[in-house]
Amino acid sequence: MPIYSYEALKAGKEIVKGEVTASNLKDARDVIRKMGYVPTKISEYVESKQHANNAIKSLSLTEKIDFISTLQILLSSGIPAVESLMFMEQEAARKKIRLISKILKTQIMAGSTFADTLARFPNVFGYIAIGLIKAGEEAGELEKTLGRIKDLLTKQANIKAKVIGTLIYPAFVIFLACVITLVMLIFVFPAFKDMFEQQGKQLPWITSCMIAAGEYLKEYWITIPIFIIAFVVFCVIVYKWQPARNILDKTVLKIPLLNNLILYSNYSNFLSVLSVSYDAGIPIVDCLHLGVVTLENSVLKEKIGSAIVKVQQGLQVSQALRSTRIVPRMLLFMIATGEQSGRLGDMLEKAVNFLDKTLDGIIDTLTKMIEPMMLLVIGAIVLVMALALYLPLFQSYMS
Repeated sequence: MPIYSYEALKAGKEIVKGEVTASNLKDARDVIRKMGYVPTKISEYVESKQHANNAIKSLSLTEKIDFISTLQILLSSGIPAVESLMFMEQEAARKKIRLISKILKTQIMAGSTFADTLARFPNVFGYIAIGLIKAGEEAGELEKTLGRIKDLLTKQANIKAKVIGTLIYPAFVIFLACVITLVMLIFVFPAFKDMFEQQGKQLPWITSCMIAAGEYLKEYWITIPIFIIAFVVFCVIVYKWQPARNILDKTVLKIPLLNNLILYSNYSNFLSVLSVSYDAGIPIVDCLHLGVVTLENSVLKEKIGSAIVKVQQGLQVSQALRSTRIVPRMLLFMIATGEQSGRLGDMLEKAVNFLDKTLDGIIDTLTKMIEPMMLLVIGAIVLVMALALYLPLFQSYMS
């Protein structure tokens, strides 16, 4: 059906704007009047689907949280979905949210359900949100479901922020060390070259290497940005190329402490989705399928995927997860207890709280260990530079 944009009078004085879907201009006018408005201007409006998809593809995690939380507040206040989306279309602070609200509102007015409308953009809203919203609509608990999704997205954002926050300090120190090293090589060592040559002695190998590197970088400085770009491209290719990603995922699980950070952050998201979806009344197999979507490590995703197959064959969740030999025993014990007592939902929630506390402890430990490691790195760089500068001077004093 075509889409018609309109301007109309509300209560005889307020001008409102929007879009409606109708088979022809006459039907569009009737739809507007049924909404309680007096149409003053109606024109056919067809929005580019590609433009809409591009806008939604660029939705960030923060924008998702903003969209879901705003819609949840409006729906819980008793405002219908179409009017809530209409309000967000006109009043939302973020332009993308206004555009998305308009797209969803138009689809719902054309007869689609909220879940079916979101399902047209699976790469944006995700299968987890779509599955939960579908279950919430069927159970008549859409507002409560949106609240659960908001909590899930907020939790994912918090975990991501904690991990990034832990890595910011070493990344900054490494960047600063690289900058200082380049400055020393390009500007400092060439300045001492003439003085060292006047001594008439063979320079130590470390000094010769530093001077040669400095002269090369000073003459061919363009290689520095080329190397940086090539390194970034290489990292992106390795991250996106599945065979290399599998090797990387296996490797990080063998590094002490870092493997715990990867494991517990992945399991925290997995069990959070499992808990929320199970509480929403979704069958346990479907809950597991939704949860496995959150796993970012390919090794974990493969092993949990094999466990889901065993659950489909009739095995209990705790027994299937135990067969992977990669799930912490504490989690297995809590899940098994929940299955035996008939309180799986409560035990899943407790397991999520346990994971969050454990993850906080791991992040604190990593943060404390990173500081002395960075001091060692900086100390090693300073030592190498000092030796390269002062060894020729020591040689001249001792001769």
